[in-house]
Amino acid sequence: MTADQRPDPDQLLARLKEEDALAQRGKLKIFFGASAGVGKTYAMLSAARALRQQGSDVVIGVIETHGRAETEALVGGLERLPLKEVSYRDRSLREFDLDGALARKPQLILVDELAHSNVAGSRHPKRWQDVEELLGAGIDVWSTMNVQHLESLNDVVSGITGIRVHETVPDRVFDETDEVVIVDLPPDELLQRLKEGKVYLPQQAAAAVRNFFRKGNLIALRELALRRTADRVDDEMLQYRSSMAAPPVWQTREALLLCIGPDERSEKLVRATARMAAQLDVPWHCVHVETPQLQRLPEAARQRLMRVLKLAQDAGATTATLSGHALATTLVKYAHEHNLSRVVLGRDTGRRTPWWRDTLAEAVGG
Repeated sequence: MTADQRPDPDQLLARLKEEDALAQRGKLKIFFGASAGVGKTYAMLSAARALRQQGSDVVIGVIETHGRAETEALVGGLERLPLKEVSYRDRSLREFDLDGALARKPQLILVDELAHSNVAGSRHPKRWQDVEELLGAGIDVWSTMNVQHLESLNDVVSGITGIRVHETVPDRVFDETDEVVIVDLPPDELLQRLKEGKVYLPQQAAAAVRNFFRKGNLIALRELALRRTADRVDDEMLQYRSSMAAPPVWQTREALLLCIGPDERSEKLVRATARMAAQLDVPWHCVHVETPQLQRLPEAARQRLMRVLKLAQDAGATTATLSGHALATTLVKYAHEHNLSRVVLGRDTGRRTPWWRDTLAEAVGG
């Protein structure tokens, strides 16, 4: 094991403290899907019933069945906490009783529709904040949400469907979730469920198909949900690898690494790598390594380098300027830290490739 491969002691200490705190905290599981009607609540209730049969203390905090008979049937046999009556604008509404749940303190509580907005005057404006309080009290929580409720994807989903979703959940909540269960249903099957009245009442279903539930929308949302879940798995893997004594590069999802210099070829390399990443449909990184020899660059060359890094960033790359004495060693370290196994290296026509490029490719890919 080389010194560069050893985990950072400060990172290990911070991780141990974090794990100790997390051990006292409840666990959150999210049943995640592309849209309403794919079966998230049904899957959650089915799994909860199985746990209850094994003797676990499982209760329902709030469930939104939307009148679906098959979902209603799964509620029977599970303890259901009473909802709280709340007055709002001369109306009586029923909301999740957070204090009642904390007082009951079950092993696991089901809190449906994580993105729900609570009635004005509630302790928390959003249901995901209720869930965070439950987790802090050491209670495990299962919940549900759709891809359109992720805050960072709000504009993307609006562009796909033409409909702006106002109830959102911060990406932080999704990314810090202990487990995400993807509940997937092909668009044709979901549309058939709509026609059969298994998602909305008949009059609602007709309007839904005309607007949100068009097949093209469902295909795009399904891809978005699967892709976002894959991104989360990549992040989990990087966190796990950082705690290992000698983390290897694991061949999972492809990602490209481009190293640029102050020369004029860098701009062409950036455009070529951006095209390659788009064709492969993978993320990519663009870095510059500032070695001692490159620290005294002329101002014109430094400005050109900054422009090229900005070009890469605009083209979708994760960019960074690294410091190191040896170019190859610094790049290999960065590649290992970010689990990058494919490196893009430029080559001048008619000139022998520098020795470090072959070595680097072998080191990162091995």
